[in-house]
Amino acid sequence: MGAELSDSDKRRYARHLTLPEVGLEGQAKLRDSSVCVIGAGGLGSPVLMYLAAAGVGRIGIVDDDEVDESNLQRQVVHSSAQIGLSKVASAQTRLEALNPSICIEPHITRLSTGNAFDIIGGYDLVIDGSDNLPTRYLINDACEILSIPWVYASIYRFEGQVSLFNYGDGPNYRDLFPNPPPPELVPSCAQGGVLGVLPGVIGSLQANEAIKYLLGIGKPLSGILLVYDALETRFRGLQISRDPKRKKITELSDVEAFCASANASAKAPAKVSASGTQVDELRADEVGMMFHEVSASEAAERMSGGWAPFVLDVRTKVEAELATIAGVSALIPHDAVEQEIEQIPTQGDILVYCHRGGRSAMAAVMLAAAGVEANRLYNLTGGIDAWSLEVDSNVPRY
Repeated sequence: MGAELSDSDKRRYARHLTLPEVGLEGQAKLRDSSVCVIGAGGLGSPVLMYLAAAGVGRIGIVDDDEVDESNLQRQVVHSSAQIGLSKVASAQTRLEALNPSICIEPHITRLSTGNAFDIIGGYDLVIDGSDNLPTRYLINDACEILSIPWVYASIYRFEGQVSLFNYGDGPNYRDLFPNPPPPELVPSCAQGGVLGVLPGVIGSLQANEAIKYLLGIGKPLSGILLVYDALETRFRGLQISRDPKRKKITELSDVEAFCASANASAKAPAKVSASGTQVDELRADEVGMMFHEVSASEAAERMSGGWAPFVLDVRTKVEAELATIAGVSALIPHDAVEQEIEQIPTQGDILVYCHRGGRSAMAAVMLAAAGVEANRLYNLTGGIDAWSLEVDSNVPRY
């Protein structure tokens, strides 16, 4: 235990000190503790602010993104004045203003297999504020190897989930989700939307679990997946346990490739011959040969030169109302492409796009499996978001 609390600390944390479960000793524990928060977005915002306010002595922030106007509906650690700045730098400024006595450690980077050990290895606890499956599996695997507990959460529309993984003999993320689900079952918040206050509720629960763990008080959420329904204001706890057959993770793998391979294998449709007879299952490495990737700038340049593809938007109707590319030929949500195949022309090139390129790639695979020739199929890399950045800034980003 470090030095005693200063008079200033005693005034700042007075409401903690009067709690028998915290007191002077507990507050000193928080001051001497360290937490690494992966992501300074919707979940990371309340987590970071409450950990800083609580007096956690060393807080790491990992994020490679910049503040965008569309973030401000829910990412309350940032402000309009910070638009365009690094989220890490923006959050650091806010937290240091909130509590100058703590240490903020910025990591303006994306967590990867190459840096995971170096970044999270020196912390007592890791909190997942990420928004993608590869990062989540990476956090899980690195924490299992390093024997560090981590607080998981996910949000979508009006529902959120929280749990504590890798705690004692409790389960971890791979016990609950051994393999990534098909991507259409885990659409991003940008695709499906999210109630702005939801990450505030779920992130606050993450911060609560972190503080309980650091203090050694209460009952941890290990072995329980807490699910919150914001529309009904209802919580329910689902019991989860370790899979005795699962092998312990001993080294980091390429999680990006792992998720891509699992998703492609799970979702890839069967190949069909010209006569309509099913041939065999697609291998993950065959998916990339079924269509072309074209960047936004390249597609725009080709269009200005006379290229006139059938432009297929595979987003939702709500997304199309937010922003669209001029000259769209058809709007068919990606999960309805197979049912609406008659709308697709049998001649000429087809340019498929979505928000950032994932759903459109899936749609292109479905079209190829239905018999559309690979030399006619083009997936817009980066989707309409890249179009706004590279071609037409008047197209709103969301």
